[in-house]
Amino acid sequence: MDSRPQFRTAAVSTIVATIVAGSFLSRALTSQTLSNQSGTTARIAGAAQAFVSTLDERARAKAVYPTDSAQKTNWSNLPTGIYQRNSLRLGDLNPAQRAAVMKLLATALSAEGYRKVVDIMNGDELLQQRGSAGRGGGGGPRFGLDEYYIAFIGTPSTTAPWMLQFGGHHLAINLTLAGNQASMAPSLPATQPASFTFEGKTVRPLGDENDKAFLLINALDAKQKGQAIIGSRVADLVLGPGQDGKTIQPEGIRASALSAQQQTMLWDIVREWSGIMADAYAEPRFTELKSHLNDTYFAWSGPTTNGSAAYFRIQGPTLVIEYAPQNGVDHIHTIYRDPTNDYGAKIAKR
Repeated sequence: MDSRPQFRTAAVSTIVATIVAGSFLSRALTSQTLSNQSGTTARIAGAAQAFVSTLDERARAKAVYPTDSAQKTNWSNLPTGIYQRNSLRLGDLNPAQRAAVMKLLATALSAEGYRKVVDIMNGDELLQQRGSAGRGGGGGPRFGLDEYYIAFIGTPSTTAPWMLQFGGHHLAINLTLAGNQASMAPSLPATQPASFTFEGKTVRPLGDENDKAFLLINALDAKQKGQAIIGSRVADLVLGPGQDGKTIQPEGIRASALSAQQQTMLWDIVREWSGIMADAYAEPRFTELKSHLNDTYFAWSGPTTNGSAAYFRIQGPTLVIEYAPQNGVDHIHTIYRDPTNDYGAKIAKR
């Protein structure tokens, strides 16, 4: 008896079973991802609501704004005394309320993102201690841990869109949430000083961003460097504070022109920004960014020796990252944007 037909039938059955199992696994993974995102949103909303419940009427008026409030775009890298944020100041909170704010941030951000934010704030406290500026009232710029501000644009919710806004000098976190969706664009993690000693340890809030970028530019061959390095000098952020809605033409080398190892190095840099928000949101965002490989560019302006002040930009259809040292290497500005989803433009409509 010819067994070949039975063999073909068995083979087809195996293939079908494999496809069905793969499809089931894909749905299960998607379901798990959505569950993780929804659970994270619930924890963030809960921490936000717990903090708001501690505020009196006057403080709440400074902390909670309508969803259409102009406060949404009220952020900057500039310090108090030069830039007016109008929201709720950490220095005006009692210790328990300040602890609640930090718990909220730890819930909303990844472990690495939270560390980065705390390091930036501690660097600013060092500026205050050095006497660069004072605390409290009076004119002129003011630095330090007291001079960070928190606001909610919309009421914290597990379903309706709202935004957590936190920042001060050299820091702006704008995290929009809408059910199981989230966007952290635009946000500005910056630092001054770029390196300092805290509790006996050397701290470089943006040290990995710097070092990984120099590793990549120096991993390029001569032809690739010729594509990546742009002719003009870029001294500061092109799409920084106040530049909402503006666009720039992509420059540099396409990620598709990089080797597999170089691409891995590029995505490792991107993670330093996209990975600031909680992991449940960061991982799907990272997958989406990688899907635009052919339209993602890496551009460089300045020297290629680590320890030098050099600007770089990573740009794709849904991403703009800029890294811009200010007159040296001890004062760094950066920006993270999604031209299609700044302030949660896409997810707030769903």
